[in-house]
Amino acid sequence: MHGEDSRVSGWPRIGLGALVAGMADLLFAMGFWWLSHDVPPMRILQSIAAGWYGEASYAGGVQTAGVGAVSHFAIMFLFVAAYRQIATRMALLRRRPLAMGAVYGLFLYLLMNLVVLPLSAAGMASFRHAGWVAASIAMHVLVGVLCARYALAPRAPGDAGLVPGRA
Repeated sequence: MHGEDSRVSGWPRIGLGALVAGMADLLFAMGFWWLSHDVPPMRILQSIAAGWYGEASYAGGVQTAGVGAVSHFAIMFLFVAAYRQIATRMALLRRRPLAMGAVYGLFLYLLMNLVVLPLSAAGMASFRHAGWVAASIAMHVLVGVLCARYALAPRAPGDAGLVPGRA
């Protein structure tokens, strides 16, 4: 890592990771659904808010889209923070961030689709659209790698990164 990016540390670093991973994920979802089914980007944000409001989210306009955006980035913040916290206790996550970040991303896919969504007002995820499922799994792998990259980032130039036992 170089430049301005490498001087950001701690919670701001987790926030930056949430912003990067969250934007990548949102742009991917918005692009996929817009290109494949002509779904407008605001509807993607409303689908995130459906976790709170269910189907009513789609009638909520910009307000529920805003709730969806805030929810999305809050979840991403928790994803990056969780990887950082777990990595303080598991050396393998620090030694193999690319591989373990990919595994973490697969875990996040399963967690979101088999636990979080079914417990939310949105309900169980649909697995009928094979193209979306495959692309979403691939995107979650990338999100996991981004979580690892930002969670383990050095505190300052020359620093080795995350110190074991300390987040």
